Amino acid sequence: MEPDNLTRVSEFVLLGLSEEPDLQPLLFGLFLSMYLITVLGNLLIILAVSSDSHLHTPMYFFLSNLSFVDICFTSTTIPKMLVNIQTQSKVITYGGCITQMYFFLLFGMLDNFLLTVMAYDRFVAICHPLHYTVIMHPQLCRRLFLGSWIVSVLNSLLQSLMVLRLSFCADLQIPNFFCELNQMIQLACSDTFLNTLVMYFVVVLLGGGPLAGILYSYSKIVSCIRAMSSAQGKYKAFSTCASHLSVVSLFYLTSVGVYLSSPATHNAHSSATASVLYTVVTPMLNPFIYSLRNKDIKGALIRSFEMTVQIR
Repeated sequence: MEPDNLTRVSEFVLLGLSEEPDLQPLLFGLFLSMYLITVLGNLLIILAVSSDSHLHTPMYFFLSNLSFVDICFTSTTIPKMLVNIQTQSKVITYGGCITQMYFFLLFGMLDNFLLTVMAYDRFVAICHPLHYTVIMHPQLCRRLFLGSWIVSVLNSLLQSLMVLRLSFCADLQIPNFFCELNQMIQLACSDTFLNTLVMYFVVVLLGGGPLAGILYSYSKIVSCIRAMSSAQGKYKAFSTCASHLSVVSLFYLTSVGVYLSSPATHNAHSSATASVLYTVVTPMLNPFIYSLRNKDIKGALIRSFEMTVQIR
């Protein structure tokens, strides 16, 4: 690409999910509702875990942190989208785009690691119940959480710095409602080989690695459940994993699918739709999936509500 065709980037245009004017009020109402449900639902999970001493266990420690990360994850994209719809402006500044991409990658990777740690927690609880408190001690839980933060921050920083070295042409339209790494790389006019290589390497290492850990944990869990003699014990063990497994399936099938799609077959509309699933739908459904069949969470919420009523 000739230097004359390059331009100093000051802003990008987020095309969103649809350019139809008649659909904008519907999209605004729909995503505002989903965002409020996401924030409220995950805040209730955090409230239930923090207010009930019976829930101060490794499983609920990671669940409450997952709820916090889900709130942050959704908040990196949806508020900007709602502002753009309301103001009828699709512009995002260059700095704002890089910042949004950084935090999106940060909290998305944290989601990834927390789901993996939760799978390991279920493996220990089901396959080594007598040693659960010894293995999953508070110090290990804090180390796992801190390690997840450190790796996520370093990955986001690396990816963002590598995007900063790219040059862009006049076409600055992003066919999505947020600044997504893969599409940012495809917009660049300069050589993107190194960026693409690093992105796919990270997907395989930090995406495939945890996924392999989850699959290994569940293979051991299935073996342990099959070895149980009691049908009631099998059902109880499986029910503790069903919620986590459904969230993992939805998160990985959509997020990894977007990043592994090749540029030649990359469809902007399908990518944006998949992005909605793992950026909005999954964080919104997590509180329902983890709490509807969980008597401990429901009991803690009821007790918190009763205490609030009594105080008033």
